[in-house]
Amino acid sequence: MAEFLSEYYLWIKSLHLIAVIAWMAGMMYLPRLYVYHTDAPVGSVQSEKFKLMEGRLLRGIINPAMILVFVLGGMLLLTPGLIDWQSWWIWLKLALVLALGGIHGLFSRWRREFAADIRTRPGLYYRIANEIPFVLMIAIVILVIVRPFGKL
Repeated sequence: MAEFLSEYYLWIKSLHLIAVIAWMAGMMYLPRLYVYHTDAPVGSVQSEKFKLMEGRLLRGIINPAMILVFVLGGMLLLTPGLIDWQSWWIWLKLALVLALGGIHGLFSRWRREFAADIRTRPGLYYRIANEIPFVLMIAIVILVIVRPFGKL
């Protein structure tokens, strides 16, 4: 396994990055759909269209991309010599990725609420939530590229 991971490291890393881009694109677009969905009257053609769009985005892009991010990221973590487990950055990065996964779950719950015509939050709530994946992504990219903080 170690030989496979080392030999195909650049392919795994490339596919991981592609999956991250797809996941982030969806995670930044889905709450924006919720903002517009909040303003659509319950039962309207517009509301039903948003339900369809949200479901397709989540099931067709966001969920598969997240799964690939975790699988390929796990493979990168297992690649020999790639990670210094004594460094702070990797632990903080993993915590932020898990937080992003939690936000993903929250967005999924909101989609189920919209699908059931349950609307308890104003559009501003989703506008603010729309920024969370972006902020987490910035922090994760900085941690991976800069690798700040010393050893544990």
